[in-house]
Amino acid sequence: QVQLVESGGGLVQAGGSLRLSCAASGCTFSRYAMGWFRQAPGKEREFVAAISWSGGGTYYADSVKGRFTISRDNAKNTVYLQMNSLKPEDTAVYYCAAGRGVVPASYEYDYWGQGTQVTVSS
Repeated sequence: QVQLVESGGGLVQAGGSLRLSCAASGCTFSRYAMGWFRQAPGKEREFVAAISWSGGGTYYADSVKGRFTISRDNAKNTVYLQMNSLKPEDTAVYYCAAGRGVVPASYEYDYWGQGTQVTVSS
């Protein structure tokens, strides 16, 4: 049973930083591409960033490019999302997901975490 557990969310002022973590268990972590998605109240879930199984390939949504960095540590079965220069519009529940490729389509991801809340105050 694949389990993904996010952590690191919280309340931060605009311009601040947070680092999200997602710990995986029950799978061969290094076989999966990993992604981060987010869902704000009243909005659909949207793609944020993805990283290849080796960490050598990454892909970002335009809205976070240059501010967010995705990385992974296969020895720790963990993927990270470093979020800098946060804006109020980044407020959302952030989800990590394990999937088949470095792609923005949520249907390409087979396993999902429960999410962690990120709130950015103005």
